[in-house]
Amino acid sequence: MRSHITTRGIERSTHRALYYSMGLLPDDLDKPLVAIVNTQNETMPGHMHLDSIAKAVREGVISAGGTPIEFPTIGLCDGIAQGNYGMHYPLASRELICDSVECMVNGHQYDAMVLITNCDKITPGLLMSAVRLNIPAIMISGGPMMTGCVDGKEIGYTDLMAAQGDVARGIITLEEQSRRERVALPGCGACNLLGTANTMNYLTEALGMCLPGASALAGTGVRLALAKLTGKKIMELYNKSILPRQIVTKEAIENAITVDLAIGGSTNSLLHLTALAKTAGIDFDINTFADFAPKVPHLVKIKPAQGGHYPADVHNAGGITALMNQLVQNGLLHESEMTVTSKTVAENVKEAQVVCPNVIRPMDNPYSAKGGLQLLYGNLAPEGSVCKSAAVVPEMYHHKGPARIFNQEEPAVAAIYGGQIKPGDVVVVRYEGPKGGPGMREMLTATAAIVGMGLSKEVALVTDGRFSGATAGAAVGHVSPEAAEGGPIALIEEGDMIEIDIPKGIITLHVPEEELARRKAAWKPMLQDHVIKGSYLDRYAKMVSSAMAGAVFK
Repeated sequence: MRSHITTRGIERSTHRALYYSMGLLPDDLDKPLVAIVNTQNETMPGHMHLDSIAKAVREGVISAGGTPIEFPTIGLCDGIAQGNYGMHYPLASRELICDSVECMVNGHQYDAMVLITNCDKITPGLLMSAVRLNIPAIMISGGPMMTGCVDGKEIGYTDLMAAQGDVARGIITLEEQSRRERVALPGCGACNLLGTANTMNYLTEALGMCLPGASALAGTGVRLALAKLTGKKIMELYNKSILPRQIVTKEAIENAITVDLAIGGSTNSLLHLTALAKTAGIDFDINTFADFAPKVPHLVKIKPAQGGHYPADVHNAGGITALMNQLVQNGLLHESEMTVTSKTVAENVKEAQVVCPNVIRPMDNPYSAKGGLQLLYGNLAPEGSVCKSAAVVPEMYHHKGPARIFNQEEPAVAAIYGGQIKPGDVVVVRYEGPKGGPGMREMLTATAAIVGMGLSKEVALVTDGRFSGATAGAAVGHVSPEAAEGGPIALIEEGDMIEIDIPKGIITLHVPEEELARRKAAWKPMLQDHVIKGSYLDRYAKMVSSAMAGAVFK
């Protein structure tokens, strides 16, 4: 056992005394020491209840012969950071979360770990720590939030976002919006939409790093039972020496991509799966998304997709496990991949059945024959960009219009709500990339403003920033190279024509090459006056790679 480095031998007398001072018994130190990384906090609904998950995990570890030792790490709420200076930090925190787990687990030489998660950057950060440390590890999330209800109608996060525009247009009152605010998010859990939180938790099951049941709802006995079983299962993984890098393989990443395309997941998944692959030492090409998209039908629509269901509906329809069984039966998943159950993907899902085919559609009746994410390339994005095509109305699959230039999100939002953006425009928000932001802020407030102002069928948005899973509309993000690196997005001028062809995966800036060369010669990077010298953001900006490389540290 790794932990014997700290608990065995006469020279470890003080080490043992430190453990005894916390109430551990000598027998406890003879057992494997299992780190329980509990990201519980009171900053967001996704994590407020994780102490109950940790308690159940502890019970499982103890019953299976291990000694649980719990510690926390940070977790930011993208929703609360959204649309303000705070949004510089969530993506940047992913690397910090991964590093903090490494520090604790290696510093104390734990034998195995259970990673308790739920929200946007926490889940990928913990997954990255699992493959980096490569000791027996298993994930458990807090589960999706239940659906809200107002006046007998279902309501959730994205409905609330869209209604902000209704307030701005005078369709509903502030009082009515306030009433909706109090019921749209009814309790604990990852917000009731297909944001990055639920996307990444679903993809964790596709990767094989959590037990089947990723869609089980927060605050339920099913979720607590899953947590207890997770505590037991980590001991099995330890005893069988099953390690994360045996599970997170190139084929497992491809399984996650397949599920991602089938559900039309958050565009942030490109960042996180690419970063996970790099951390695991896997030779991975981001164009795998583009290669797989024509092969994988779009089978599930979850809000914010137009006409989409809520996460609770997906769980009640059979969950991600049933969707994966459907994909296995049609030869779209690597079914022999090992998982944390110590069984294969096919063995895990064989009993799961879709019970609501209107929620999880059959293969012969998809929403579209092509998956719900689309990579776009062109002279505006030579290294690539991405669009959540599942959330785009057909009228906007092809759009050409004049550029409206904004060097940060806030003035763009003000212009949209102020009626300055007209039908046909292409809103360009730049200097919001990983380096230029820094931290690659989400443009959810801007896209929600476009939807709320009734422009989602007439206005597109292009950015080197990123989007929340809550984003709807013709929104193209991750444009690379980013503006801070002198990419073509930095050279666009007001009124330049931009053409977006989502089905063909092409984004074009209609400016002659000679003119772009002239602009590039005169270009100077924008000063980041909002970044404190020597701060974490300052260091992050100097170290981070491009979005299409996963925004990992160079």
